[in-house]
Amino acid sequence: MKLASRIALIKPSPTLTIQAKANALKAAGRDIIGFGAGEPDFDTPLNIKEAAIRAIHAGFTKYTPVGGTDELKDAVIAKLQRDNQLTYRRSEIVVSCGAKHSLFNLAQVLFEEGDEVLIPSPYWVSYTDIVYLTGAKPVVIKTNIGDGFKLQPSQLEAAITPRTRAIIINSPSNPAGVCYSRSELEELAAVILRKGIMIISDDIYEKIIYDNQPFFTLPSLSDELKRNSIVINGVSKSYSMTGWRIGYAAGSEEIVSAITKYQSQNTSNPTSIAQKAAVEALNGPQEGVGVMAREFQKRRDLIIERLTAIPGVTCLNPQGAFYVFPDVGSYYGRSFGEKVIRNSAEMATYLLDEANVALVPGGDFGHDDHIRISYATSMEQIEKGVERIRRALLKLH
Repeated sequence: MKLASRIALIKPSPTLTIQAKANALKAAGRDIIGFGAGEPDFDTPLNIKEAAIRAIHAGFTKYTPVGGTDELKDAVIAKLQRDNQLTYRRSEIVVSCGAKHSLFNLAQVLFEEGDEVLIPSPYWVSYTDIVYLTGAKPVVIKTNIGDGFKLQPSQLEAAITPRTRAIIINSPSNPAGVCYSRSELEELAAVILRKGIMIISDDIYEKIIYDNQPFFTLPSLSDELKRNSIVINGVSKSYSMTGWRIGYAAGSEEIVSAITKYQSQNTSNPTSIAQKAAVEALNGPQEGVGVMAREFQKRRDLIIERLTAIPGVTCLNPQGAFYVFPDVGSYYGRSFGEKVIRNSAEMATYLLDEANVALVPGGDFGHDDHIRISYATSMEQIEKGVERIRRALLKLH
């Protein structure tokens, strides 16, 4: 059977692949430390689950409008005004089946063959494939650890061509936990406005931020930037609702209408019950969000302390999200038995096979000297897992 050529352009999600392999090994009896999953290990708060249960008992189990209920759109509008000082109308909000779905639909209605989309690296693994599936070209701008993995205005300016349509900014970021300050965003904004490209602001980790650092998103800096931006967000990370699959986009009525039309021919509406749960998440008590973020900060402090104590390992201290992105490149070229470790994929395989630790190769995020570790797990698992990594690395010669 002949498959469509577009499928050859993309690869399976490496994070989901690693998680599936780790789960299979656990089921087979292996004691695997799972550092691969990109989801909080906390339970969804009880008030949110109860809202879903009430929806089921009330018979709220049918189709809803394609782009989400008015009730949920109003909750999103209230959240964006309250948290980000951004004002939108219902016609400027569309709710989809997770933030990834929102990004995918947005790319489908905006980009086509010949377009270029700027993606600073390290980047979330799905950005490039989402762009490829439109026929457009992802243009990766490689940042470096010396700049805190933050895109510099000069880099941005140099990457823009007449074909550039948009840039994706993810702050706090996956995989390095990078969080841009207001002044850093303003410097990028000056270039963006002068060149007239669109901003896709992926704010999915905005509530998981550390050291009392304030959160800023480009669209909130000026009305002109807001008109030139699409905000992508959801409830998955902030409220530990990854499986509920609710994300949303906020932007111009023209773009949101196009996304809604496109969504009407792929998934139709997001799950009705999950929408009711999302209303409660956004409108209900918010204390649990802060509790989770503070716990993640404790875990971050522990994992940074342990990783940077390993000879030859360096690691940026993340300002948000729940990942670290250590540089283990000093161990490349070393061997264990007859096996030489040459890249991040081989390092991830070695650590899974020899140390029973599952993590994601940094090459999938655009930086092959690195590996990504999710610390969305217990302090005990972090201690045990990093110690296994340390011992395994020191075995290499």
